This record gives sequence, C-alpha cells and structure tokens, in this order.
Amino acid sequence: MQEFRDWIGRTETVSDELSASHVAGVAAMFDDAQTGTETGAPLPLLWQWFFFVPRAFQQSLDVDGHPQRGGFLPPIPYPRRMFAGARVRMHQPLHIGRLAEREGVIRDVVLKSGRSGALAFVTVGYRFVQDGVLCIEEEQDIVYRETVTPVPMSGAVQPAPVASGAWSRTVTADSRLLFRFSALTFNAHRIHYDREYATGVEMYPGLVVHGPLTALFLLSLARERAPQPPTQFSFRGLAPLFDRAPFRLVAEPVGHVIQLRAEASDGSTALEATAGWE
Repeated sequence: MQEFRDWIGRTETVSDELSASHVAGVAAMFDDAQTGTETGAPLPLLWQWFFFVPRAFQQSLDVDGHPQRGGFLPPIPYPRRMFAGARVRMHQPLHIGRLAEREGVIRDVVLKSGRSGALAFVTVGYRFVQDGVLCIEEEQDIVYRETVTPVPMSGAVQPAPVASGAWSRTVTADSRLLFRFSALTFNAHRIHYDREYATGVEMYPGLVVHGPLTALFLLSLARERAPQPPTQFSFRGLAPLFDRAPFRLVAEPVGHVIQLRAEASDGSTALEATAGWE
C-alpha cells in the first residue's frame, strides 16, 4: 500500500459546460417540475455530480464497468469500489449553461482492516470554479474492499413513527431509475443495472442503489421544508440499499441543521446525512 500513498498530492483539472439539456434530464428523472433548468439558472447543490464525470473509452473499461485502475485515482486492486461519503460547502451556486472547472487533489490514502477484510480509503478534495470564482468545495471518500462476500437482503418490518417535527418519504428505486441515474452520471458500474453481474459476481441480493442517488433524495427531502436551500451537506454510507425493497427517507430538524437518514426495509440506517447553512 505504500506505493499508493505516492498518489497523495496528485491533481487533475476537468472542464465541463453545465448543459441545460442535461440538467433538464436530471429534473425529469426526479419528477422535479419546480427547479429551473434554463441557461443562467442556479444549479442545485449536489447536481455538480452529473458533470465532470470520467469519459473513458469503451475499450478502457474494466470488467466491473469502471474505468481501468490508475490515472488520477490510485490503482488499488481490491474488487469492490464505492463512493462512501462526502462533505460539501457551497459559497455560491454554479450556473447552468456556462463553463466551469473542477480542480481535484488526492488528499489521503489509508489502509484499514475491517470485519470483511482489508479496506482502502482514498480522500479526494475538489474545488468547483466558474468565471474565476470558487463556488463549491467538496471532499469525497472512495472506499475499496478486499473481499467479495455475499450480502444478505434485510427483512421487512413496519417502520416506526418518525419523531414529532420530522417528516419522511418512501422511495422505490427500481431498475428504471437506477439505469437513468447511471446514464446521467456516465457510470457503467454494472452493480447498478446488470442484475446477473450484481448477484452472481459481486454477490449482492439485487441491483445496488447508488449512494449519491440516495444522498440526492435526502437533500431534496431537506429542501422541502427548509426556510432556504441548504448550503452545506455531508453524508456517510453505512450499508447498501437494493432495488428489491422500498426504503424510507427521514428528515429531522436538530438545532440549526437537518439530520437525515435513509432506512432499509428492516429499519436500519443505510445512509446518514446532515444539511445546514453557513
């Protein structure tokens, strides 16, 4: 692993035009008729994830659908890869229809040992700049797992009532939604759309719901009753969700922030998040 620590400090800069037609596709996927998608409108927080994506040639994709290892991210050989968490702060919105840049740097590479084997954590820092102005700062956690072991499907229970002042929504992330999210993020990872691969090779009980998709649903839930759109957001994935069962989103104001969680069918928390303001 020491050789992979040589990637610390490695940088890349990616430019992208925040296409209004692409934003309209995102809004359609979320059944969102309220968000402005015209040129010049502010891009909602986290929707930067639909841009600046790796556009690897087809011949360079690995068997799992990811681009082959190496390049900006270290070539860690563990078979499972996932976007496990992020911390985002918006100074001002990016605007649709205009060119922007994402400046990335590898901040850390750490090896740990877990119950299922060795884990590697890669921390990546990003700055999103438009017209020379820093708009968003983000830090992402990418996790690599050494072993592929079967993941059981959790059983279903009657969800407990949410706390007073909290609100919730149930989401069914079926294969159509997962396919569209993969397409909009140019993500060919097969666990999200290829059921035979997801269940037979990576040993999941169904198609895996993208962690960032769940995070986007949670931030949308927070925005429903917030006095103004949050400017800070963080999330941490705890367990995968699957297309075989609906999951519940819960938002609860606590002090000056909104605590959020996505609950699996057995009531356990699969992803937790916090939305807030400067």
